[in-house]
Amino acid sequence: MRKSLLALLASGAFSLTGCGYHTLGAATHLPAGVHTLAVPVFATRTEAYHTETALTEAVVREFAARTKLRVTPANDGDSDATLRGTILKQTVMPLTYNTATEQSSSFLITVVISVTLTGRDGQLLYENKNYTYREQFQSTSNLPTYLDESPAAEQRLARNFARALVADVLEGL
Repeated sequence: MRKSLLALLASGAFSLTGCGYHTLGAATHLPAGVHTLAVPVFATRTEAYHTETALTEAVVREFAARTKLRVTPANDGDSDATLRGTILKQTVMPLTYNTATEQSSSFLITVVISVTLTGRDGQLLYENKNYTYREQFQSTSNLPTYLDESPAAEQRLARNFARALVADVLEGL
C-alpha cells in the first residue's frame, strides 16, 4: 500500500513538470539583452488634461517596481527598448442619476490606449492597439462640500492599466 502511494505521488509530481507553469517573468516579450527601457510621455488624441502624464508615471513606477530594468522617461536612443503609448479616446459619461436633484450622481471614465514596445533595432516586441479601461467615480450636488473625484478615478485607472500592461509584457499574455 505504501509503495503504491509513493508511486502515485511520484507520477503526479512528474506529470506537473510539463504542465505549462512557469515562474514569474519566465515568459516575456523582452529579449535577454534588454536592461534599459524608455517610456516617453504618452501621446494623446483627446482634449482631456493630464491623463497622459498619469498613465506614463504609473507605467514607469510599475516597471521599476516589478523588474530590474533601468526605466527612464527620456527617449535619447540609449535605451535597449522603448514603450510608446497613445491615448486614442477618453470619455466621461454619466452612469447613475439622482432623481431628487435630477443630476448625475456617478460617472464612468473610459480610456482607450494603443501601446507598442520596440527594441533598439526597431523590432516590434509587443503591441496592443486597444487597451480599454474604465473607472467609476461619484459626484455630489452639494456645492459647499463639493470634491472633484475625477482625478482620483484617473489615478486608479492609471494604476490598473499599468499593472495589466506590465503583466502582459512580462508574462507574455
